[in-house]
Amino acid sequence: MPEQTTIPYCPCGSQSRYADCCKRYHAGETAPTPEALMRSRFTAFVLKLEDYLRASWHISTRPTALNLGDSPDWVSLRILDSEETGDTGQVHFQAIYRLDSGWGYLQENSDFVREDGRWYYLQGQPHEGVLKPGRNEPCPCGSGKKFKACCLRGGAVLPKPG
Repeated sequence: MPEQTTIPYCPCGSQSRYADCCKRYHAGETAPTPEALMRSRFTAFVLKLEDYLRASWHISTRPTALNLGDSPDWVSLRILDSEETGDTGQVHFQAIYRLDSGWGYLQENSDFVREDGRWYYLQGQPHEGVLKPGRNEPCPCGSGKKFKACCLRGGAVLPKPG
């Protein structure tokens, strides 16, 4: 796993330090809930941790390879709903990303399964769309600033999480 000591806050949106949040799952600790696994997987997409993503994907649906080199810049995650019943779980989330051409979102209802005490991502029903934030709306990057004072300014580079 690449060393990720320069990230102060976890990209998953928990407002916790990365070292106290998803990093422990990336290092091998078992995620206790489907939501915790979903958050850790989002953070793994941000950090391009392909090995972790594959390891947390159920073997019945796991891709043989991942190439995250051309993936978008994932900037924020919002959990819309999460539930766990026995050894199955569902997480409904919205993830915001940025491409050179603008902003987009991925909204998904994800299914998880627990085997041998460990949660795995099984499959999802995704829906993607274009996101067009207004100048006075909160910036989709999660900074808390208005869009016009953050990422809209001169095609500004996205701020790092935290």
